[in-house]
This record gives sequence, C-alpha cells and structure tokens, in this order.
Amino acid sequence: MALLDTLKFIAAHPFNRGHTFSAFGRFARWQLRSRLLRGEMVCEWVDGAKIILRRGETGINGNYYCGLHEFADMAYLLHVLGPDDLFVDVGANAGSYTVLACAARGARGICVEPVPSTFERLLGNLRLNGLPSRVEALNIGLADREGELRFSTSENAMNHVLADAESGAGAVRVPVRTLDAVLAGRAPALIKIDVEGFETRVLQGAAVCLRQPGLHSVIMELNGSGARYGFDEARILALMREHGFATYTYEPYARCLRSLEGKNHASGNTIFIRDAQRVAEKIRHAPAARILGRSL
Repeated sequence: MALLDTLKFIAAHPFNRGHTFSAFGRFARWQLRSRLLRGEMVCEWVDGAKIILRRGETGINGNYYCGLHEFADMAYLLHVLGPDDLFVDVGANAGSYTVLACAARGARGICVEPVPSTFERLLGNLRLNGLPSRVEALNIGLADREGELRFSTSENAMNHVLADAESGAGAVRVPVRTLDAVLAGRAPALIKIDVEGFETRVLQGAAVCLRQPGLHSVIMELNGSGARYGFDEARILALMREHGFATYTYEPYARCLRSLEGKNHASGNTIFIRDAQRVAEKIRHAPAARILGRSL
C-alpha cells in the first residue's frame, strides 16, 4: 500500500474517529523505529494479546495503526467467539485472526499457512502469546484432495496457489490436505478463509465440516481473484446457501448484523452466518474488548 493510500486508510478507519492524531502518531513512531533500528517491535494489542510488527507486513501493522485492520470482521470475531470455541484460520498469514481468537478470546485454534517463511512469522506470534498448547499450526495448503501445489512467496499477504499458466519467482511446492481431513470430525464455531481466490477448492474439501451444526460463521474473502483459476464466486454463494448460510455485514459499535443480498461489495470479506438469531444472542452478551487501551 503506497504511503498516501495508507494515510487515507488510517484517516478513514472507523476505530480512529476522534483519535486520528493518535493513529497518525503510532504510524509515525513505527515508520521511524523500523527505519532507524531495522528490527521488530512487540505491540500490546487486544485484551493482553500481543503482535510482532515487521516492515512490509501491511495487515499486522495496520492493527497497530487502527486497532483492528479489518474492523468489522475482526470485531465480529471478538464479539461472537467464546472460551474453548474452536476457530479455524485458513490462510492465516502472520496470525492476526488466530491471535484475536485464541489469545484475546481464549478459543482453541487450528491455523493453516502454506508459505514456509510466513509460517515462521506466524509461529513467532503464537509463541509470543503462549499459544502453542491451544493452537495447532500447520504448514500446509488446503484443497479438495490431498497432493501438492505450487505457491508464490514474494507477494506477502497476497501469496497464492500458482495457476497452471502462472510462473512465480521463488515458488515453493507445499503439501496439501482437505479441511475435513485436518478437522477429523472436530466442529469449529467459526472459520476464516483467506486464500486469494482458491476458496472453491478449499470448500470442496470441507463438505463434512460445512454440515456440522456447531459451525455458525464463516468469514471469507471474496474479491474476484478466483478468476485466475476459472472459479465463479456465484457458485460459492450458492454452495453456502445450500448449507444454510446467509450473508451479512457487521456494525461493531451497534453490535448489529445487517443482512446482505449476495457478497459484501464494500469489503474484501463477506460474513456467512447460519442461525443469525443464535449468533445475535451471543453478540449481545459478549464482553467488551480492550483494543489499544479503548473499549469496543
């Protein structure tokens, strides 16, 4: 994200309303520190959970500037997950969502990150928060069958499965399993899927999981990138409807679900919910979260 785009993002972020100067101050401190000392920095984040800031990690660093980089979706996770719920993070990257779920909310976790260098950063955030005993971290990919796939390694949070006609400098071959095989009958309450367009094949390998009545929410990135594989997002929406899920967006301050027609066009992520009444009740009774010293 270019500098001007980053500043615009910080200024417009809902958590920074009335606190813009503080947010810009955090941005400036990290920019100076990362250039002068050229190291990592540990940030106190949500309810005692911590994250490691590194240069070039847009999502993790955005949490420091803005409290919750993906505000509505991360706030939804904080308000809907409880202790000992099972959270599954598919395409975990450096672990923002896993840290929120398992360190800030006390859930159990399974996180999947295929790119080895990113997986090492994920492990660093898990160790920082004392999570290895609560979180099963897997350095694999997910698809509709077991095997091996090539992944890009030079695109940070946008690393992805390389399509047949696609080449990638430094591409790595990664073992692949299905989500159903990974879960082995365990039922998550919430799944986050961020796989840069490969959602269709991940869902095809999760048929048993999607039928589990305990699964009430899926936060899924749908940004059109599945076109590189010839996938149609309309088929994903139809599949989720078949399993009883409807699409929503979330208003964190009001703690309110808003029904959508189709995917969320205002965000890269769409929240799929089954049994919205039960979910709304969980949200209503969820404790407030302390984020960078403020309550939500």
